[in-house]
Amino acid sequence: MNEPIRSIVNIVAVLIGTLTVAVFLIWLERRLLALWQDRYGPNRVGPFGLLQVLADAIKLFAKEDWIPPFAEKTVFVLAPAVIMVTALLSFGVVPIAPGIGVTDLSIGLLFFLAMSSLGVYSIVLAGWASNSKYALLGGLRASAQMISYEVFMGLSLTGVVMLAGTFDLRRIVEAQRDLWFCIPQALGLFVFLVAGIAETRRLPFDLPEAESELVAGFHAEYSGMKFGMFFVGEYLGITLISAMIVTLFFGGWLGPWLPALAWFGLKTFVCICFFILLRAALPRPRYDQLMAYGWKIMLPLALLNLVVTGGILLARGSRT
Repeated sequence: MNEPIRSIVNIVAVLIGTLTVAVFLIWLERRLLALWQDRYGPNRVGPFGLLQVLADAIKLFAKEDWIPPFAEKTVFVLAPAVIMVTALLSFGVVPIAPGIGVTDLSIGLLFFLAMSSLGVYSIVLAGWASNSKYALLGGLRASAQMISYEVFMGLSLTGVVMLAGTFDLRRIVEAQRDLWFCIPQALGLFVFLVAGIAETRRLPFDLPEAESELVAGFHAEYSGMKFGMFFVGEYLGITLISAMIVTLFFGGWLGPWLPALAWFGLKTFVCICFFILLRAALPRPRYDQLMAYGWKIMLPLALLNLVVTGGILLARGSRT
């Protein structure tokens, strides 16, 4: 297979695969939450309730796609697309297995951070364009939360870059053949995980859409498929952060016995299940507590990890 055809096949496979996984996660989350909370979950529509996702999709397509007359219509329509586009573009640099991936960028990690930063525009624009107080408050909360935790996310990955000596995600995976970075970078992994939860606005950090306070937050005025795009975009974000955790800290596709693609999928699936378990186990903090956690705990931990990693590498270099 020549290079252009192989590239097209990889692009189509990654695009279809990520969207399929995101849709499947809707069913998986409901089943796992039901299991952990000792109830049934989806079980009526199709075997094991698998067709519940199809029923939800039909419902979203059939609903009236209403645009409030008081909204800024152009921005209101474009905002949901931004979160999906940035998430899908981020998957372009994720190395799934040897020879499988859209592109190998020498600055792949920086590209991922850039796309995650652009994702905040979707939430902010949706809150502003809705011309609703609840939506605007949700958008303001999201912007402060996501921009703050992006700082800690970037700092937490500095240790990984120092150990691997590159921003290329495929070379970062190869650098973990002898030892996964989750061991020497345990502190960085913790900070990145917490920042990833805040970036995807998942429980317990779903304060931009807290129902008890803001009705539905930044997407309060959305309906039909525009709401569905926010919904799918959130699951794309969960899948992306899980894939990046596996790539940066758990050796990517590396592992014995099983094929490389199976190892990557298995590790990512475990991370996704952990994200879902958090929703069933942890309460939501107050917004001021969330921001305090970031600047008073996450920032010092990220800087400590950076200093310790740099000191160890400097001492190791001076001995050699």
